[in-house]
Amino acid sequence: MDPLTATAASGLRARMESLDLLANNVANASTGGYKADREFYSLYTAPEAQESPAGSTMPLIERPWIDLSQGLVHETGNALDVALSGPGFFAVNGPSGPLYTRNGSFRLSTAGTLVTPDGYAVRGGGGAPLTLDAGRPFEIAADGTIRQGGLAVGKLEIVDFTSTDGLAKQGAAYFHTADPALRGAAPKATAVEQGKLEASNTGSAEAAVRLVSVMRQFEMLQKAVGLAAEMNQQAVQQVAKVGS
Repeated sequence: MDPLTATAASGLRARMESLDLLANNVANASTGGYKADREFYSLYTAPEAQESPAGSTMPLIERPWIDLSQGLVHETGNALDVALSGPGFFAVNGPSGPLYTRNGSFRLSTAGTLVTPDGYAVRGGGGAPLTLDAGRPFEIAADGTIRQGGLAVGKLEIVDFTSTDGLAKQGAAYFHTADPALRGAAPKATAVEQGKLEASNTGSAEAAVRLVSVMRQFEMLQKAVGLAAEMNQQAVQQVAKVGS
């Protein structure tokens, strides 16, 4: 494969990976607490080409990363909706262990347990589920303490991590610790806001613009591959003419 075709093909592969990330971001633009996927681009040079003046480099996505910046917080007026202002996650009991989310759209189960939209129990102190009396009003303080009838009935477990490199997505709104050594702690500068929700940090307009941009780059690289094929064909034909 000639250098032009190889470079264009590598660029096509990188743009296809970008399209997958962008398509997922666009699909979750309205998912509460969703965190956008981004990518780092880099260049690859084959070992045998590093000492060659004609050696070419290949564009590639070195690694994807998760943008954990805060999304817009908006009021809902629903006492069961809570948002975090600052770093950290709500801890919930997932099917295979603790999960972490920024989506505070909670509800009460028939048993009075505070759960996520997927039915995962929201964790209180020591990981125990939080149970409320559905027939009585309650308040959630900025530190996550839940009071009902003037008495503290539990406290939301809010967790932050010194490094988020060990966090991996599980579905659209949850994270799990892919690194067993990763340990969480209560954040110091995070406040819980009752009656509010955090929106996705993927701006639909921004994602749409980036999607169009990557599509155009993809089309240009396709044309480059076609041009390289045409140049190779003409070269073969010219050699054939000289030989005859």
